Amino acid sequence: MLGIGLVNMLVALDQTVVSTALPSIVAELHGFEFYAWIASAYLLASVVTVPVFGRLGDYFGRKRFVIAAVIVFTAASVLCGVANSMLFLAIARGLQGVGGGMMVGTAFASIPDLFPDPRARVRWQVVMAAAYGIGTAAGPSLGGWMSEHWGWRSTFLINLPVGAAALYFIWAHLPALRRPHDGEVRIDWLGAGLVAVVLGSLQSFIEAVPKDGLTTGNLILGACVVISAAALLICEKRATHPIIPLDLFKDPELVTLFTLSVLSGFVMFSLIFFAPLLLQGGFGLSPQQAGLLATPIAACIALGSLLNTRIVIHMRKPTQILSIGFALLLFASIGLAFSGPATPHLWIELPMGAVGIGLGFILNNLNVFGQEIAGRERFGITTALLQSTRMVGGMLGTSIVATIVSHHYSNVVTRTISVLGESVATQWLPRFVDVRILIDDASRTQLIADMHASGLNPVVFIDTAREALVQSIHIGVWLTAVAALAAALLVQRISHVVFRRS
Repeated sequence: MLGIGLVNMLVALDQTVVSTALPSIVAELHGFEFYAWIASAYLLASVVTVPVFGRLGDYFGRKRFVIAAVIVFTAASVLCGVANSMLFLAIARGLQGVGGGMMVGTAFASIPDLFPDPRARVRWQVVMAAAYGIGTAAGPSLGGWMSEHWGWRSTFLINLPVGAAALYFIWAHLPALRRPHDGEVRIDWLGAGLVAVVLGSLQSFIEAVPKDGLTTGNLILGACVVISAAALLICEKRATHPIIPLDLFKDPELVTLFTLSVLSGFVMFSLIFFAPLLLQGGFGLSPQQAGLLATPIAACIALGSLLNTRIVIHMRKPTQILSIGFALLLFASIGLAFSGPATPHLWIELPMGAVGIGLGFILNNLNVFGQEIAGRERFGITTALLQSTRMVGGMLGTSIVATIVSHHYSNVVTRTISVLGESVATQWLPRFVDVRILIDDASRTQLIADMHASGLNPVVFIDTAREALVQSIHIGVWLTAVAALAAALLVQRISHVVFRRS
């Protein structure tokens, strides 16, 4: 459990440390258009690999795959740390996502193997909660501090010592359990490839349409999404060992849980990746200050998970804990949507804490409820699909919110600069559309000097750009509030789940 907990800490550290460092990464490597891809490349690769290795773990045992996952993830972290462009970093993040997907698909599914009794499993989730909490609590402030003092590259290298410790505990102590199976095992590689095509095309379509409209290329991209989705459905119906077993989707309660998992990922990843940009770019805080303000998310995930393990097994209707969790996410999204540069820091930290406690009530319970509904013979694939659907939600959330932020920010800044006249606006617009001027002190100082030399007042335009970024992110945060409200209402469709003793 220590080894699995350290694997969980690796995932948590990577999500929170990197998200805090992202504005600094954009400032050095340029390419704000790749901002969403730094998150989405990881998520897309994970979505494809989680069910593949969840299935492989069911058939061949999980230990060897957990070991391979830690090695791949740690090696990819080194590649991220030496990246010299946003494109290279996005590709390295994709490789990191392969390792992360292997970990999520196999390490987390090892827990019901070790603890068949769901009551014991809920209690042992404390180890997972503590590891995730330490990783996420340290992540924002550690990411901000390391970015400020040692550079953003160090935020990826922090994975090396944690990965080494996880590798030791898994190698030495995780039992090599393997369940017997009948007949030859065939992995549905075509299905896995089609999943990647569907999700990659969908993400590209979401980003391209607001930017360019319904061009011929975008219509072809949309058709590719529909055709590949239809091909995936046909493929999974015919496959002997489908990557996505369609029979699971005949159970309305499991479908509801998968939908809740998508919505939780949508809210979680959108807030984790755009809260630092709001604090640094919109409110003008340093990376370290932004990291400290985001720390309650992480600390309260651990607190929420610890509270959850104490109360959920005593509740008459355990699924109500999910409604409470999503209600907290709704409150947090509304609180952040009303925050501004003049908002006292305490009133920013309260919504951040609510995000953490809400996620602490949601994440582990989705797994436990799914395992109870699906039954022991489908533990691995159900756990893997719950993780995959959460990542799909995160991928869609970061893509949609990034598109909204980029599009709205660009429109507002363009309208503002246009008051200078067409010839002058053409000169300054490219520099103001680049969000780096709000994050990187050197870029902003150079812009101020150049505008002063041209006889213009840069302060007004920079303040307007900050306001535009805050408005843009607020629109995205309102979208997360809608997703949280929909999820809180959807929980009512799950019937009573009882924790039976095994």
